[in-house]
Amino acid sequence: MMTTADGAVGSGPAPQPAGKVKAFLRLVMIEHSVFALPFAYIASLTAMFEADGSVHWLELLLVTVAMVGLRTFAMACNRIIDREIDARNPRTAGRELVTGAVSVRSAWTGALVALVVFLGAAALLNPLCLALAPVAVVPMVVYPYGKRFTNFPHAILGLAQAMGPVGAWIAVTGAWSWEAVILGLAVGVWIGGFDLIFACQDVQADRAHGVKSVPARFGIPAALYGARASHVVTTGLLVWYALATGAGAFFWAGLVIVAAAFVYEHTIVRPHDLSRLNRAFFTTNGFIGISLFVCALADLLARGLTV
Repeated sequence: MMTTADGAVGSGPAPQPAGKVKAFLRLVMIEHSVFALPFAYIASLTAMFEADGSVHWLELLLVTVAMVGLRTFAMACNRIIDREIDARNPRTAGRELVTGAVSVRSAWTGALVALVVFLGAAALLNPLCLALAPVAVVPMVVYPYGKRFTNFPHAILGLAQAMGPVGAWIAVTGAWSWEAVILGLAVGVWIGGFDLIFACQDVQADRAHGVKSVPARFGIPAALYGARASHVVTTGLLVWYALATGAGAFFWAGLVIVAAAFVYEHTIVRPHDLSRLNRAFFTTNGFIGISLFVCALADLLARGLTV
């Protein structure tokens, strides 16, 4: 598979590195950064607004680099640790580490490069970011192992994702913020909830191979009810965040859009009909993050944030 992929882009040794990089980016699904970045931006921009009312572009760039670096590291570790499980699941048997399109060595190399990028960005932001960086790294590595020892690995994923907005706020202010914690909890519960939905498609394979998850242990209906409850809690936490930060009309309009998207998401996925699961998981949740960010940005600009 590696030879074929490289051969598709040219016949000499020169194109091979580019082919390997593309395969690694497919492995870590780099485009899915859309789920985490909008909330990091909301936290960063709100912190800038509260600090001096101006956008600091270098800090925003470093937050972006740190978030993408950490997420890339986490995804690479996930794929490496889970490669044997992926090989036994028909849905994931085509992943790059299973087919050989990416070697384990290359995946580890990419993961370590991404980790260095994350730590470098954290160091350039402020000392507290660098000091807390290991706290953000640990759950990213623990999560893939979670499905081996707990029926609730989704909670570990939620905890890992909750750190994004908190870290983004600290990146700007160099100080702890409970407002950021509220937003982080909202993100963590949100992502944990839609991971419950995503896991429903692997119930048979998970049960056959001893992989733990809420759907595998308690059934698909229970998982979908859990996801609904999670997203109700998410909405409540976002309302709390709006109140805590004195959000204006645009942000509240964004919350209405988010709530409507949650209703739509849970309408199209049924216990006995998972045919639209990918639409619920990828399209709807991507829309939620982007739409809330757009509304939050419009709100901050209307309240006086200068660019």
